[in-house]
Amino acid sequence: MKTLWILATTAAFSSGAFANSACDKPRDDFDGLYCMNKVYQQADAELNANYKKLLGKLDANGTATLKKSQLAWMEERNSSCSKRDSSQGFFVNLNCATKQTIGRAQFLQDRYRECVSSGCQNSKL
Repeated sequence: MKTLWILATTAAFSSGAFANSACDKPRDDFDGLYCMNKVYQQADAELNANYKKLLGKLDANGTATLKKSQLAWMEERNSSCSKRDSSQGFFVNLNCATKQTIGRAQFLQDRYRECVSSGCQNSKL
C-alpha cells in the first residue's frame, strides 16, 4: 500500500474562507487538514460547475479545445502541486492545489461570461 502525504501550509488559514466557523482556529494539524480539504472540495465543485456551464455554450471546436486545455491544466496542477517518491509515497501540496483550482474556476467563469456577453472565443480556451 502506497503512502499519501498531504502538505498543508498555514497560509490558507489567514484568508476569510475559514472565518466564523470551527475552522477559524483548528485545534491541531488534522483539524487544519480537514478544513483545508473542505475548501479544496468546494473549489473543485465550483470548477466542475463552471466547466459544465461553459461546455454547454461552445460549438464542437470549442468543446474539443476546452477538453484539451482542461486536461493540460490538470497535468500542470498535478506536476506543480504533487510528487511521487518511490520510497516515501505520494505528496500533495493542498494549498497549491486549492489556489490553482480557484484560479482555473475563475478562468472558466470569465470565459463563460464572454460567451454570454459577446460570443465564445475559442482562441481564449
